[in-house]
Parts: sequence; structure tokens; C-alpha cells
Amino acid sequence: MRFDLHIHSNHSSDSNLKVDDILKKAIKAGLDGIAICDHNTVTGSYLARKRVRDLNLPLIVIPGIEVSTKEGHLLILGIRENIPPGLTAGEAIRIARKKGGLAVAAHPFKKKESVGNIDGIGDMDAIETFNSRCIFGENAKAKELARALHIPEVGGSDSHLLATIGLGYTDIDAEPDEKSVLSAIREGRTSPGGKITPVYIVFILILRGAFRELRKVGKKIGGKIFQI
Repeated sequence: MRFDLHIHSNHSSDSNLKVDDILKKAIKAGLDGIAICDHNTVTGSYLARKRVRDLNLPLIVIPGIEVSTKEGHLLILGIRENIPPGLTAGEAIRIARKKGGLAVAAHPFKKKESVGNIDGIGDMDAIETFNSRCIFGENAKAKELARALHIPEVGGSDSHLLATIGLGYTDIDAEPDEKSVLSAIREGRTSPGGKITPVYIVFILILRGAFRELRKVGKKIGGKIFQI
């Protein structure tokens, strides 16, 4: 079965994708399942699973969240509750496992928000060795790390746009249910792959991020001006 294990909905501040649109696109792309891993919230994941049940859609939705730890970002799969941001990676991993989830090092060698060089990298349940937005050789370094540490590999698109859903994926040798899929990931019965996000889309996303930061700065400055 083929899964895109890293998608962001409009419950992430940097994405405007509606859950229903994500589900339609995933089915159209021929995926068997997805994980919506919004930044520091399981809301998008919860809504996606509810819509799949209500509409009886042919898609498996693995519960997920992308947690901002002190060292960088972790994908936590298989949990239905938020993990607070700002913890150490080790603390987030322990909480995830207590709740029955598994921890994935997301885009471990991106310049920002990555955990590839932390001491506890060997504690991960899996490493994202294919992220379609990593266009500068980060995936090769991630794969080398995973194989050196004998840690299972996964892949995903890290989609913030509909057009890129399914570009990154994980082929998983499992039965078509959440428990079996999570067990297969833990046991390394996975094969990540896909296509790199077109460069022009990556730069569009970079520009969007820059504009978001400028707006934040503008609001702060505006607020201070009104306080004077």
C-alpha cells in the first residue's frame, strides 16, 4: 500500500489546504492512505479521519502531528492528542510512546527545524529519508543516516499545496488498517520514494513563508506604534 505520511492542512499556519480537498486529491493520486501532520495540532488529522468514516471513502488516515521540539521537528504518528511544542525531542518521543505513537525524524537535514544532528537521533522509530521538498541533497544524507543506524525509513510530500500531494510516499507492507500500518513502520517493512517538488513550487513556498514573517513583524511594529 502507498501512503503519503506528511501533509499539512489549513490547521497549520503555513497551509491553506482544506481537509476535504486533501482527501479528494489523495484518492485521485492513487494513494491508499495519508497522514495529515499539522504543526502542533491533531485537529486536521481528526477531521480527516471523521470525514473518511462519514463518507466511507477508500482511504486510510493515520493520526498524526508535526511537533516543534527544542531541537527541531518530529512527525508523531498514531496519536490522537496534542503534544505541546517546546519540549526536548526526547521528551516528545517518550510522550508519544506512552500514547501508543511512533516518532519520525522529519526532514532531518534541512537547514532549519531538523533533528539530524542531535545525540538522540538513534531513539527515533523511523527517519524521513524522502521528503519531496528537500531538493538540495538532504534526502541522501537522511538515507545514509537511517541505514547506518538501522532505523526504518519513510517518505512523504510535506505538502502545503494540493499539486504536491503524493509526490513523496512510503510503500508499506501491511494490512489495510492503522494498527498494521504502524507496526509495519516500526518493523521497517517500508520503502520510501517519489519525485522532488518542482523548484518553482519550492520557491513559491519560501516566498509565502517570507511574507508571513513580514506580516508578523508588521503587526508587532504596528502594535508598538499604537502604544506610543
